[in-house]
Amino acid sequence: MSAASPSPTRVALTVDMEPDCPPFLWTWRGVTEGAPKLIDLFARQGIETTWFTTGDTARLYPQSVKAVVDAGHELACHGVTHQRFDWMPKDSARWEIQESTKRLRDFAEITSFRAPYLRFPGHYLDLLEAEGFRLDSSQALYKKDVPGVENGPSLVRIPASITSSALRIPKLLREFFLSRKPDPVVLFVHPWEFVDFRQSNLRLDCRFRTGQPALDALSSVIDFFKARGATFTTMRALGEEAHQRRTPQAQKAAA
Repeated sequence: MSAASPSPTRVALTVDMEPDCPPFLWTWRGVTEGAPKLIDLFARQGIETTWFTTGDTARLYPQSVKAVVDAGHELACHGVTHQRFDWMPKDSARWEIQESTKRLRDFAEITSFRAPYLRFPGHYLDLLEAEGFRLDSSQALYKKDVPGVENGPSLVRIPASITSSALRIPKLLREFFLSRKPDPVVLFVHPWEFVDFRQSNLRLDCRFRTGQPALDALSSVIDFFKARGATFTTMRALGEEAHQRRTPQAQKAAA
């Protein structure tokens, strides 16, 4: 067994606000029922988070997006329709990015992006640069990246650390994995996970320990990192720190 890594100093807790468990469901109980529970939990815990939100969420449930912004969280972009960017031509990807950015910037400043399913071609990064994004979180440490030469030199890329369903596994096993994640730790959840789908026919990872068990588990995750001395931050803040650490040569190349 390998030794645990040092306690992380920075944890970014993020929320992907989207339809319920796509592509298996396209209902919106997570946005209407789950998101308010998360906002309340984060208020009790006193932490700021980042909400990667689809353009369709903003169109259909503007009051939910406003509630996120009013609670002091970072609003970020998750495309329009929650379709896979690695399955669409570049013109369609451009529309998804431009349209979602336009809708979301009616509510707040938007500088961070995450593609649905954490799948985004590197040669589409220039589309994010063109819309003024500074950070992309469309990669994951636990999955193979999409092939393609990256073409967004001004962007900072910070991957997700662990899949969302892993935050719902039993406490001892969950904390074993979390304790070994390198800094910064980027976690993500979906509002639909906090709606009780346990008796549904959804795929196992979409339904096990959903609802109140998921909310209790997430609260425990926050307490776990607080006990280790971690600082909770937003993706925007992580991105700005990374930009400031870039060497003058790298900054010149990205200009």
